[in-house]
Amino acid sequence: MKRWQFWLGLAISAIFLYIVLRDLDLGSFWEEVKQANYWWLIPGVGVYFLAVWARAWRWHYLLRPLKAIPTSTMFPIVAIGYMGNNVYPARAGEVLRAVVLKRKEGVPISASLATIIVERIFDGVVMLAFVFINLGELARLTGGAGMGGGISIQQIALWGSVVFFGALLVFLLAAMFPIASEKALAWFAARLVPTRFRARVLELGRRFLGGLESLRSPLEILMVFLTSVVIWLLETGKYWFVMQAFDFKVSFFALMLMNGIVNLATSIPSAPGYVGTFDAPGIAVLEAYGVPTALATSYTFVLHVALWLPITLLGAYYLAREGIKWGQIQVEEGKPA
Repeated sequence: MKRWQFWLGLAISAIFLYIVLRDLDLGSFWEEVKQANYWWLIPGVGVYFLAVWARAWRWHYLLRPLKAIPTSTMFPIVAIGYMGNNVYPARAGEVLRAVVLKRKEGVPISASLATIIVERIFDGVVMLAFVFINLGELARLTGGAGMGGGISIQQIALWGSVVFFGALLVFLLAAMFPIASEKALAWFAARLVPTRFRARVLELGRRFLGGLESLRSPLEILMVFLTSVVIWLLETGKYWFVMQAFDFKVSFFALMLMNGIVNLATSIPSAPGYVGTFDAPGIAVLEAYGVPTALATSYTFVLHVALWLPITLLGAYYLAREGIKWGQIQVEEGKPA
């Protein structure tokens, strides 16, 4: 609560929520919420858990050069990570699952964090693909759709491309040229890191580079990318099932665009659970396709809860089963990674 990241995220979420609520007719919004057919959330949650299982398989695949761990073992750890991202600030769930993996399987935290970052980069690339597939139609519909505050969807796509494709290039080069990468690491450490910390930083850096080993094969890169596409198509399937609960229809491609935009926007610091940063861009995309504001808002809020609540409860169950508390995670984080 005292960390500046928490308060920054809270302020950003408040701004996005203001954008959402400033012109919303709360009466119409509540009517749409009451009229929804919530039985459709059941298959939506089922499809979402399939996507989480696919994420566990992808992580197992990325970790194979370090240690072969069954997907069934990875699934609870991935669920714990989702829970952490949903209830703790600054995407703490990523560190949480790396620490749990170390406790259960002995994989160094720095190496597993490298694979987690690789996951996020591929997720970003797929999200950008979803956006660019549909960006021409959206521009034709809106002439430059935005979500308020002078922020356009095209700007999100542009800056997202710079960040994710740039990061992907850096990681691919680091994986393909490990000797040169270690030399570069040693060069920077010698000039930027105090002598007493240098050996530790170099060791962590080498372990991190070891976590990139799965990117040295073009076939494995293709497998990770295709798995990422499957994951996000399954998640878009949840968007589609939840849409059936409401009185509007847009194409699956429109929902792919919404999925891409909201997940790129949730890269922005926010309150835990991506409050506001998920909702404002999602509503803007639906409005661009002609969905009335109250209906778009009710759907997006229900979708957000349906994405947040089941996996958070499941992750909390798995964390309790492990007998781990947040204070223990912070202690583990301070130990050799």
